Amino acid sequence: MRFLFARMGNFFTKLPEARNEAALQFIRNQVANNCVVLFSKTFCPYCKKTKILFQELGVKYKAIELDLHKDGSTIQNVLEELTGARTVPRVFVNGKCIGGASDTFSLHSKGKLMPLVLKCSPPCTLDESHYKLHAH
Repeated sequence: MRFLFARMGNFFTKLPEARNEAALQFIRNQVANNCVVLFSKTFCPYCKKTKILFQELGVKYKAIELDLHKDGSTIQNVLEELTGARTVPRVFVNGKCIGGASDTFSLHSKGKLMPLVLKCSPPCTLDESHYKLHAH
């Protein structure tokens, strides 16, 4: 991981790029080590509905609650760069972002969500060709 530093008096401070890179690495790790990952907020009704869907389907998922995470805002900014949307939930299945709540429910109603989940064989890898932002 590459960190950039700016000199400020006798102190060194990480530039925003370093925080973004740390957030990107965090996202990569979560997506690579979990078949289903929801980047969520505890108060979001769409996030709650999506979690309930996965629970009803018996699908194990990892929820990252951005409003409780110390770097939640930065992670959400990087998710926007990665996926093209800032809204939550951001749902990843088998290394790919499938979108938000409406996208997840749409896939489910078409019978396409469970086949994606069933293809998982953790640990899976992040399919970086699917994203706009790439590591430097």
